[in-house]
Amino acid sequence: MSMVEFAEQGAESPDIGFALASAIVPTDPARALIEAIGEPGPVGWQRFTASFAITVVAAVGAVSYFDAEERHTSIDASAAMLEAARGLREQSVGAERGPWWRVTVTAEADGGYEVDYDHGDEPFPPEHLFTPEAYLFDLHTYPRSRVPVWLSAYVFHNTWQLRSARAAADAAERPPVPAPDEFPALGVFFTRWAAIAAAFVAVGSEYGPRILPALGVFEGAGRSGSTLHVLPGRRAVLSGGVWNAPELDAAYNDGTPYPDLYAGAPAWVTDQVLNPRASTGLLSFCYWWEGGSWYRGQSPGAAAVSSAVPGVWTVADVAEVMCAVAYPDAARPPRAAMLDLIAAAEAGTVTRELVEKCFADPSHDVAGAFAELSMAGPISM
Repeated sequence: MSMVEFAEQGAESPDIGFALASAIVPTDPARALIEAIGEPGPVGWQRFTASFAITVVAAVGAVSYFDAEERHTSIDASAAMLEAARGLREQSVGAERGPWWRVTVTAEADGGYEVDYDHGDEPFPPEHLFTPEAYLFDLHTYPRSRVPVWLSAYVFHNTWQLRSARAAADAAERPPVPAPDEFPALGVFFTRWAAIAAAFVAVGSEYGPRILPALGVFEGAGRSGSTLHVLPGRRAVLSGGVWNAPELDAAYNDGTPYPDLYAGAPAWVTDQVLNPRASTGLLSFCYWWEGGSWYRGQSPGAAAVSSAVPGVWTVADVAEVMCAVAYPDAARPPRAAMLDLIAAAEAGTVTRELVEKCFADPSHDVAGAFAELSMAGPISM
């Protein structure tokens, strides 16, 4: 049967759907949903994968049916499927964590199946993310003792972390917290950031730090990240967020005061130089460099935000990260070459030859690594 024939038969009700239903334990709460999905499946389907997102005021879902040759056809969930998904969700209302928000169902034609419930431990994909109001209604209907930090911020942040130029100018003057030893000096910080970025670019990683003109960007695989904006006049702003930061969890779930991340900040620390997390209520730290030193407001210390910042504290740290990224399985990576490159980066004398010695594997993107380092400052051609 061709893929076209398989898709065109999607409106038929195959006998195999009844076989699947009869194999399910009668008391299984997922039975109605699996039957509702399997019943209208195309003739010859062998398995399906379905996912749904539900709140008290919104619902969306999609199903993909696969045949024996792994050809598939996908459809939006029908009204009957969404109703069955709502019924399944209602049965979880009394659970300790409250009703789930997303569910994924995988079922085989012979009766085997898996059901995975999602309570929001990680952010929902865009196609399953409703408006904040949809979750607000849901939380009002089904109150919970704790809500995931990201979802709390999405629903309740109310732009409290934004700092317009007017708000910054009108902010009450107060002394900041000096943090001279929490991060390297600005120039060293930026060039080490670039060195680590070069390693990630060399191996084609989608994660890790990046360098743009006067801007360092870092997004870790664990959803923490930061930005380093370098400004004229030897100024800079380092800000970002730690995934599930305890300070934000306490503020959103326990009612503790929001930390004043900008306490003592100068008027030029504004939205334009803050990490995008500020617009979603997920900023958990903010530092600024002025007069040759780092300062902060009520941000936690550097140790608490290390997962959101590249490992730039010492030359040894930078070399270790670069070796681990570029040569994850090597017994003896070119550590000496990495150290030479870091020293050259800090001195503004990076050459392509140095970059080639560090990233010598044929798969390494030497040009990309060299470009990252060039964004951080002067280099030797």
